[in-house]
Amino acid sequence: MLVDSHCHLNFPELAQNIDEIRSAMASHQVSHALCISVNLREFPQVLAVAEAYDNFYATVGVHPDYENEPPLSVEQLTALADNPKVIGIGETGLDYFRLSGDLEWQRERFRTHIRAAIEIDKPLIIHTRAAAKDTLRVMREERAENVGGVMHCFTESLEVAHNAIDMGFYISFSGIVTFKNAAALKEVAQQIPIDRILVETDSPYLAPVPYRGKTNQPAYVRYVAEEIARLRGISVESLAEATTDNFFRLFRHAQRCS
Repeated sequence: MLVDSHCHLNFPELAQNIDEIRSAMASHQVSHALCISVNLREFPQVLAVAEAYDNFYATVGVHPDYENEPPLSVEQLTALADNPKVIGIGETGLDYFRLSGDLEWQRERFRTHIRAAIEIDKPLIIHTRAAAKDTLRVMREERAENVGGVMHCFTESLEVAHNAIDMGFYISFSGIVTFKNAAALKEVAQQIPIDRILVETDSPYLAPVPYRGKTNQPAYVRYVAEEIARLRGISVESLAEATTDNFFRLFRHAQRCS
């Protein structure tokens, strides 16, 4: 069985189709999904989805693209995360691709998430885009290795992957790894230790081949797994077993259930 380690089931493209999504997950042998928070206003929706099903879990956090969110405190995050269905902090991180100018507010928000994760001992879900150097620097300065986490939807270099792994982080691959023009990312998927790999959809976005350009869903994480297995020359079953074990090792508050 596989786990979709990162999806957005509260987004309007998916929220009205949960029964169909769950049926497709079962037919594709995807047992669990982690529903990711991107802002606090919509966090109750994320949590409600997770609380409705024993194989769905949630995180709490504010995505770095949400510039106009109210100030965030460690106390606020830890209070919201004090729930057995909330198994991680994020998604958080740095994104210099969509925003420009003085982004110190982004770095400070990232630091707040790291501090909250350490305090409540729940792993981080980190987003980084066009900001790898600063992302790793803030992680080191805040001692993110004390709690660990995952570099989600990874698109950076092998060197960045190894730096994150050295801090106890996992590397999660999305449908991008199936794209023909993703040669460098395919190399990362081949080279890093299998005990540090997770798979995800980031649905409703980034649908893998053969559904590229369509609405993504957790069931399609199977195609991500198939491509990584092909790249590594192993069976899909072996890749699924490894990545599922990795998920439950990292997200230790989650329960294996069917």
